[in-house]
Amino acid sequence: MIPKTFRPAVGVALAAVLSYAFLPSSFASEAPPSHTADQKTLNTFARMADDVLSQRTEALVEDRSGRRPAASGAKTRMSPQLQKDEAAALSSLQSRKTRLKALGEAYSDADTKVTVDKSTITKGHATVQVTEDTTLTYKKVRGDEPTTTGFKTRYELNLTAKPGGAWELSSIASKENGPVAVNEPTAVKKVAAIDDDGQTYPDGTPASTSYPAPAKPKVKTGGTYDYAAMAAYAEKYWKNYNPAYRQFNGAGGDCTNFISQSLKAGGWQNVSGTTYDYRNWWYDGSLNTDSWAGANEWAWFTNSNKRATNLANVYQMDVGDILQMDFNRDGSKDHSMIVTYRSSAGTPYVTYHSTNTYRKSLASLIASYPNAVYFAYRT
Repeated sequence: MIPKTFRPAVGVALAAVLSYAFLPSSFASEAPPSHTADQKTLNTFARMADDVLSQRTEALVEDRSGRRPAASGAKTRMSPQLQKDEAAALSSLQSRKTRLKALGEAYSDADTKVTVDKSTITKGHATVQVTEDTTLTYKKVRGDEPTTTGFKTRYELNLTAKPGGAWELSSIASKENGPVAVNEPTAVKKVAAIDDDGQTYPDGTPASTSYPAPAKPKVKTGGTYDYAAMAAYAEKYWKNYNPAYRQFNGAGGDCTNFISQSLKAGGWQNVSGTTYDYRNWWYDGSLNTDSWAGANEWAWFTNSNKRATNLANVYQMDVGDILQMDFNRDGSKDHSMIVTYRSSAGTPYVTYHSTNTYRKSLASLIASYPNAVYFAYRT
């Protein structure tokens, strides 16, 4: 069985938990209009989230599809619509496992932990914020895969109190902006067409995703940049953010801010000037250029200043190289990642923020987003 633990811990926001026990929905009129759940109810919310997310993870593990983790207890009660959605999600993930296997990747074990960050109950309806922290163990298919990949991602749950005090889960939605976690179904958002402003930008050249790729060896030592330092920085701060930098986890996400930090740790130098000119690149604590934190602006800066060159194939990337994705093929780059490991079989593994992820294989990204546009940068 998959080792299972869920941690119904609560954040600082829940320090002042109310002392009364949760009342069933039939007594909702006697409860305050809005309140935080008591510890027992928080434990219930944690177990329910853990149950759903662990089943998703399990759908990806070799020879364990469909089994339920023993520690999660009774099966989570879901609304009829969510039952259909989760059945479709598990089917999608099992298909993803098949695609990954064809690409030479599999997982032999997994562990999912869930923490409740915040909950609000209003008249028998609960809104719950949780964080999932999952580690998957790579199966040694080609021989020198990393030991593990991991991710930390946030979800919002909606639940309804039923007679007798039971809770029914009606929705579970990611709160992240980046690529889906490996155990999350892919859902590419449709966006409105972007109006052409008549300007020409140095967007770069898309890369092929075919495997294997023609050799493109990288000189890793003795040059201008320290690629090992870039990777070490990213792998140190992928989950626990560096407090020396501001976070950009709002609508735009923190991914490009994170790769800029990593590149600076490896020797990239500032280019001074106004914040809005994409030909400049710097961060000083209270201000930064658009190119420091914006995916498109970073690409424009990098291409116009010849800080990097575009590779013909994503599988040519090596440690310290950057991968960007346009999920919905609308001409705008949506996400930035840095390569922190490369196997001898020729598979790069990327680390990134939003969703916070450690050593995710290129195969996994392509299996989740086969129709995206990819840009690979040799730094």
